[in-house]
Amino acid sequence: MLEYSMIVKAAQVLAGVARVTPLLESELLNRKIGFRLLVKAECLQRTGSFKIRGAYVKIASLTEGERAAGVVAFSSGNHAQGVAAAATEMGVPSTIVMPEDAPAVKLRNTAEYGSKVITYDRVTGDRAKIARDLAAETGATLIPPYDDYVLMSGQGTIGLEIAHQLAKLNTSADALVCPVGGGGLIAGIATAMADLSPATRICTAEPEHFDDTRRSLLAGERVGNEPGYDSICDSIVTQIPGEKTFPINKKLVAEGYAVSEADVIAAMRTLADDLKIVAEPGGAAAVAAVLRDREKWKGKTVVAVVSGGNVDLDTWRAYLMNG
Repeated sequence: MLEYSMIVKAAQVLAGVARVTPLLESELLNRKIGFRLLVKAECLQRTGSFKIRGAYVKIASLTEGERAAGVVAFSSGNHAQGVAAAATEMGVPSTIVMPEDAPAVKLRNTAEYGSKVITYDRVTGDRAKIARDLAAETGATLIPPYDDYVLMSGQGTIGLEIAHQLAKLNTSADALVCPVGGGGLIAGIATAMADLSPATRICTAEPEHFDDTRRSLLAGERVGNEPGYDSICDSIVTQIPGEKTFPINKKLVAEGYAVSEADVIAAMRTLADDLKIVAEPGGAAAVAAVLRDREKWKGKTVVAVVSGGNVDLDTWRAYLMNG
């Protein structure tokens, strides 16, 4: 299982590797929405998302022989870049399986961080099988995107930082809302916050039609998404919560929200206008949920995690101008 002590240890491993990202706010925005919104800007993390935290901690846990054999991962982009950068920094060969329609910036950056990139068709291909087969053929270690306790401990260091940053501000959070794909990020954060800020309500944010964690929490068991839908939130689109992440989230998460693409684009615009940061659509999901339901949070303090900012600038500009 994932334990708080693992997160503390992960923070020691990440010292000098991962940035302590800021907890941002805008007084004008707070006045406009009627509550205090604190944004944990993981879009400013190395590689443009939180993913380097878990990837680095996981690769650092491998034996010398395992590192020599290399690592393999599958990802739509953020985990890919995190694994690529972490592996290269430790001198470990890496191969990443990515969808051929992944944002160009994510494909390009993954290769530039030093990984060999293998693309597949998102509709007809099975990325997990491709990666598993590669690992079996080469002896490399598969670095999963979320369903791994060591990797989750790295993501949980965000929760440590948030708790410490809140203490420095001499405040506490009534709620913390986080974008969710497979559930590893929120599982790590929730585990840290359960120890350091147990009164904070932990909530998920997902795109409409891909709110498998929200529906699973309501059902009390893992529930998958219906096929046939698409989303601009490519970084948090998964079919079903993780086998290891969901029991943690079932225990620690209070509730979940599903947001529309219009909600997400409005949040991206607010983040650009008021906090001067670029968020990718999936990364903005938590802010989208909080801003849409602002009446719910009147007079409270809410932390929203912006999990990533890896979006092609032309695409980002088009969303903001036409959304």
